[in-house]
Amino acid sequence: MAFEPFIVTAELPREIFSWADGLRRAHFPPERNHLSAHVTLFHALAPSLREEVLRYLPRVVGEYAAPEARITGLMDLGGGTALRIESPAMSALCEDIAEHFHGTLTAQDNHPKRLHVTVQNKVDRAAAIALQGELAAQPIERQFRFTGIGLHLYKGGPWEPLGRWSFRR
Repeated sequence: MAFEPFIVTAELPREIFSWADGLRRAHFPPERNHLSAHVTLFHALAPSLREEVLRYLPRVVGEYAAPEARITGLMDLGGGTALRIESPAMSALCEDIAEHFHGTLTAQDNHPKRLHVTVQNKVDRAAAIALQGELAAQPIERQFRFTGIGLHLYKGGPWEPLGRWSFRR
């Protein structure tokens, strides 16, 4: 069986999700767009952690008020474009989760988070620059609160949702 890691995401409120997902559907190469707009917090928690992840995430999420966040502009991904998000409270939660799973995280997951929503990826540089120019001319900044944490199983393309837990209000 192939390695199918767990992916942890921050859940966006409906209005931010709808807007970001519309951008993603419009600009992400359709043949590679198997997912809705999302904010990945951890890319690859090991399958062997299944029971611990399913016990830990609901408990830790319930200890946090919905983290304030702000889309502050664009993030250049080289071959793509993302919406940059600043959220000290979400970053603190990520640090707590990372500390809990210390020693089990991949190199990609074992560093400070650069929170973002990818709206375009794996395109040539000219296409990325063109979209960044187009989006820079629009109002991008938005304030919101994350609504919860999602857990997914990586299945090679689309992810299998395994759970979603809401922050306390």
